[in-house]
Amino acid sequence: MTFPQPDFAGGRTAVRRAVDLLEVLLPAAPDPARVAEVLVAHGEPDPVLSAAGLAELHAAALELREVFAAPDAASAAQVLNRLFAAYAGPPRLTAHDEGFGWHLHVDAADEGPWGAWFVTSSALALAGLLAERQGPPGGLCASPPCGLPFAHLGGGSPRRYCSPRCATRERVAAHRAKTKAPSPR
Repeated sequence: MTFPQPDFAGGRTAVRRAVDLLEVLLPAAPDPARVAEVLVAHGEPDPVLSAAGLAELHAAALELREVFAAPDAASAAQVLNRLFAAYAGPPRLTAHDEGFGWHLHVDAADEGPWGAWFVTSSALALAGLLAERQGPPGGLCASPPCGLPFAHLGGGSPRRYCSPRCATRERVAAHRAKTKAPSPR
């Protein structure tokens, strides 16, 4: 017997948080102030990041990037299953956050290490998105100077770029290359 997939609307917030954090955590030396800004913007009231906590988040971001780099749903599921095996504990319901109500956690504790929290909460949300869409939960920007992860949150055609800015930059570059090429006679 198969059951309908639950509505994933609540998990979209965690997916957006994951993408926003990946953007600031993937550089080789993440800026702690920018990381804290993103955490605050996504509901962490007073994030205190030690050097070790920032290093954990950076390492977690590198692992989560693999989900976005996966070429298909099966590959993304393999990465997510590997992350769950390495980081997740038994699922539990919690209402620890004001305003969020009851929600599912797979991390070991509400006050666990930053890296484990980031991997488990993001992997859970990305797994929900994969199950809903039956496709990869996101991708990497096709613009060579960018390469940032993005999520597939809407309908329509699959995205290739993380933002309209990158898509426009690539269209303009392609147009310029085409108009500079000598015309065949």
